[in-house]
Amino acid sequence: MKKLAILGGEPLFKNGLPDEVKEMNKWPIITKEDEDAALEVIRNNWFSFTKITEQFEKEFAEWIGVKHAVAYGNGTMSLAAAMFGIGLSKGDEIICTTKTYWASATPATLFGASVVFCDIDENLSIDPDKLEACISPKTKAIMAVHYVGYPCDMDRIMEIARKHNLYVIEDVSHAQGGLYKGKRLGTIGDVAAMSLMSTKSFAAGELGIVITNNTKIYERALAYGHYDRNNANYIKESEDLKPYYHMALGSVKGRANQLCSAIARVQLKYYDERCKEIRKAMNCFWDCLEGLPGIKAVRVDESTGSNMAGFYCAQGIYYPEQLHGLSLNTFIKAVIAELGNNDLWLSTGANFPLHTHNYFKTFDFNGSGTPSRIANADRDVRELDKNLAVSETIQCFGVPWLKKYDKEWIEKIAGCFRTVIENHEQLLELEDEKKKKGGRWHGFVDQED
Repeated sequence: MKKLAILGGEPLFKNGLPDEVKEMNKWPIITKEDEDAALEVIRNNWFSFTKITEQFEKEFAEWIGVKHAVAYGNGTMSLAAAMFGIGLSKGDEIICTTKTYWASATPATLFGASVVFCDIDENLSIDPDKLEACISPKTKAIMAVHYVGYPCDMDRIMEIARKHNLYVIEDVSHAQGGLYKGKRLGTIGDVAAMSLMSTKSFAAGELGIVITNNTKIYERALAYGHYDRNNANYIKESEDLKPYYHMALGSVKGRANQLCSAIARVQLKYYDERCKEIRKAMNCFWDCLEGLPGIKAVRVDESTGSNMAGFYCAQGIYYPEQLHGLSLNTFIKAVIAELGNNDLWLSTGANFPLHTHNYFKTFDFNGSGTPSRIANADRDVRELDKNLAVSETIQCFGVPWLKKYDKEWIEKIAGCFRTVIENHEQLLELEDEKKKKGGRWHGFVDQED
């Protein structure tokens, strides 16, 4: 029996991460090609304008396999543009999972729509079995979030959406380039939006993008925040937009900074190749832990033609009952101690369920005297929050996001998890501590409720 490091045993990394492991943790990969592209923008003062951005949009659309792409300054704005693209408006409802980043849902407030939260399954994805119970005559769309890179069950979602004549928006912010049964995520629903910010697997500084095969959705998404492209040179089919040319119809300036667009063009060239190595490293990590009690990987069976893209924000599910009730907080603390530091960014909980935040309970965006979430609704959709048991109780944890395949180091890192699990009974004496509820509203660092 090994004495655990949290109790005085020897950790794996006694003097910080070795250079090889630092390299495995480094992201994004920036080369001279990225630097030269950025310097060209800087030296020519091309931060504004759209030439480079439009080149990126064309290349991104060709790569992912759609007709249209429009870049935005960030992923949040691109999600709002997608909602505007489908015509989300006052009195509508949009269905979304509650365990996700806030921008998957909050832009609905801008349009006077209500968010109905649907529960998740054990892969942190929207549960198709619970979707139809969320639908009402006011439902306009389903937001399918490919959370932590795991592809939603798009066959079931699309079947339900078509049955009820609903739009499907894919939030691909965690899964750029991922596959569902051989199809690129983002190309299955009616429209998709995604973040390409600096910590994502597709990292281009601060950027977002909307993609679709529907020209009218594209033109509305473009007009939402691109006043300089809301004109006859770009808007070809939407006659109803003609009276409103030259204005940003969402009253926001969404134009991307071309410094980010230039970097994104370079990153796109190598993205699939780099993600392939990430998946090799992460699958190796989880293979090392396969069959152990207390934990389960959030990962897809790649033999189905699906994959986890770049394994962004890689997660595992935790089952304390299989480890004598050991709390997740103590488990993660023990693994961090076994590693010797938290330079590999282990965490507990992922995002807190959105419905538990006061924004979705009482926040009054327009000062109407009624919470914005129900201000224009025919029903109090907050009543449906009682049906989110899995979202409220599931325990998950962030594992090292390994970008390079180095079997020897991967086995050593995974071995720290194995060591804690195999010797977890040593930790039960520590369980008098307050058991913090793990999670965060944003970022990577655990936050208090």
